[in-house]
Amino acid sequence: MLLLAVVCLLCLWSPATLAGGVGSVPNCMPRKTVSLKSNGGHSFREDGVLNYTTMLVREDLNLLILGAREAIFALDLANITSKKAMMKWQVTDEQNDECVRKGKDATNQCKNYIRILHKKDDGTMYTCGTKAFNPTCGYLSWADGQLVLEDKQEDGKGKCPFDPFQGYTSAMVDGVLYSATSINFRGSELAMTRSSDEIIRTDVTANWLSEPNFIHMAHIPESENKPEGDDDKIYLFFTEAAVEYDSYSKVDVSRVARVCKGDLGGQRTLQKKWTSFLKARLECSVPNTKLPYLVQDAFHLCPGNWRTCVFYVVFTPQSDSSQSSAVCAYGIEDIKAVFSKGKFKVPVKVETSFVKWLVYTSDLPDPRPGACIDDYARSKGINRSLDLPDKTLQFIKDNHLMDQEVKPLGKRPLLVRTGPAFTRIVVATTTDLNGDSHHIMFIGTKSGSVLKAVNYDGEMVIMEEIQLFESSQPIKILRLSNSTQQLYAGSDAGVVQVSVSKCGRYDTCLDCVLARDPYCGWNLDTDRCSTVNTSHRDSSVIQSVKEGNASRCQQLDNSKPVNISFFLGNTVKLWCQPYSNLAQVEWHVNGRPIKASETFQILSDGLMVFNASMDDNGHYTCDSIETVLHQKYRTRHVAYDLKLWVGTGTTASLHDVREKHNTFIAMVVILTLMLAGLVIWNLYKGHLPLPFCPRGPMNRSEVDHLDGNRTGDHKLASSRNMNSNNNHLNDRRCSDFKETDRLATTTGSTVHVSLQYIDDESEI
Repeated sequence: MLLLAVVCLLCLWSPATLAGGVGSVPNCMPRKTVSLKSNGGHSFREDGVLNYTTMLVREDLNLLILGAREAIFALDLANITSKKAMMKWQVTDEQNDECVRKGKDATNQCKNYIRILHKKDDGTMYTCGTKAFNPTCGYLSWADGQLVLEDKQEDGKGKCPFDPFQGYTSAMVDGVLYSATSINFRGSELAMTRSSDEIIRTDVTANWLSEPNFIHMAHIPESENKPEGDDDKIYLFFTEAAVEYDSYSKVDVSRVARVCKGDLGGQRTLQKKWTSFLKARLECSVPNTKLPYLVQDAFHLCPGNWRTCVFYVVFTPQSDSSQSSAVCAYGIEDIKAVFSKGKFKVPVKVETSFVKWLVYTSDLPDPRPGACIDDYARSKGINRSLDLPDKTLQFIKDNHLMDQEVKPLGKRPLLVRTGPAFTRIVVATTTDLNGDSHHIMFIGTKSGSVLKAVNYDGEMVIMEEIQLFESSQPIKILRLSNSTQQLYAGSDAGVVQVSVSKCGRYDTCLDCVLARDPYCGWNLDTDRCSTVNTSHRDSSVIQSVKEGNASRCQQLDNSKPVNISFFLGNTVKLWCQPYSNLAQVEWHVNGRPIKASETFQILSDGLMVFNASMDDNGHYTCDSIETVLHQKYRTRHVAYDLKLWVGTGTTASLHDVREKHNTFIAMVVILTLMLAGLVIWNLYKGHLPLPFCPRGPMNRSEVDHLDGNRTGDHKLASSRNMNSNNNHLNDRRCSDFKETDRLATTTGSTVHVSLQYIDDESEI
């Protein structure tokens, strides 16, 4: 519990300036932690196949199309353990040999990594693989329960990366592939490309893209219900080396860029190049950090029309000085305003070699550089980008960077958390019992877990952290299915499917309501936590997601004591596991609060009693207190009656124990004195040798003397046998008593030593 408190204190301190507003972060710790064994999901992996990092959810076919290394799978969308089909797409020996000759690793790099899977309008799928640094694309179909790849394949350069481990992204819009990836073998030339009949792409210069790492691409249909006749946009999220900073070392920044879907390039200037490519910096400021955070993944959600679209973006630090990750949200209208109304930042040469970036304050050419063809352009006789004047094209040829940054909603991050870095994000929508809609974020981490979080009017609540893979397996892809309400996560090692709502994890009414999970509510009729729906909008279900009000829950008292007995000096652990990581645990003994001391240590899952003595007898109780919006809820989890063990099947009160303890000590003293007297008398009479000083072997005259004194049939053994047997017997008895002393000292337990009865003198 102490460790959890310290971690939460660090999280609360780090984003201290975020109090209030959309980005407040009161609870940086997941309320509930779900282990790998109890996540309740399904998993899939195929022997010999790795890198399950490309997914296409086909709800129309009830299939999850899964791309891995040299294989494509069709899995049942409801249960991915059911493999419907598998298709191998491997490199040939010739392709592998050629890849190796070019200096690549045959084991890892010279394979075919499936990197693109998109559904086309006719129901077929378009797929691309790295194919041993020779990217190749083809058409995939689902027919008669089988995956079929057409024999005719095409060059994938500019569509799919050469290097399987280089950043890339793509989108299929109206049957046309838009991609951002490398366009050469070395991976040094990167571009954003539209692979239509007339290929359009960015130019390979630092002003356009400077050492970019592509992250996410999204199509936003901005032409819908737009009175000015605007065009659809393709948005690109990426990182790149900043060209605008005066710095001795390279600084990376996060960007969002956009192009117009109808862009055809210029007539003379910017032929087959984007005339609408603009980029701006994404701001996601985390307190107490110096370098900008870098985007790792993005997900766009449009609950209504395109004007409601929100981009949820995951950021991580670019240096090891910070271990915090962040999530920022950006509204489409804010992004659009920067590109359509913001000022440009342009390079200006200073002296002879130095370039300084300044804000462009002069009049812009008309039409505005980078603007899509709209009704205003058409009124000037400009119906296509091919009709744009040279002044507009010359300006946009070298000046793509906006001066203004895109700021997140609420002007601050939604979530800042210290721990394993965030890797991926998807967002689902659901409606609570009051009819309010909520965006539920599922955030993948580098340690193989997923955070389930929601923002309630500025309060970020992390409901669960669910472990999906071993901690050494980062989550590399996340996908959602609206029809099955399932989350799919992929890593290098396999795929896991879990439900977005696992209400059965909440055991009690208090646990269910305080979880503030909009998927779940406590059903009074069934007395269990279950998934809510529109039919539950009555008094039979308790749910309070924004307020966390659990006053309608009946208080349970699990106070029937458990009897525990202990031995003197032992260490005793009393188990108590609260429902919530956010709850504060309180222990009492005989009604008195327990504080940490040399005797007691309070852990997150119990109480340790060290060197237990008679004074530790008593009645112990464990309560947890969870605070939600200043309202405290107390739960009695367990009670123990702890008593000292004094005999088989019996326990005793403190007075009885002391009486019996004193009697036992007196008996031990008397027996010790009697034993000491007996030993001294035997030593005096010569019946026992001195302790630990065994007598040496007898000489011949002593043996003869003993033979002469013996009568009857009892004969003495030869001197050799006697010396051997007697020495062995004395040594064995000595070692027996030494072992007895050792056990008594090290364990403190009563040691029982048994002596074997000898009924034949010949055995001596």
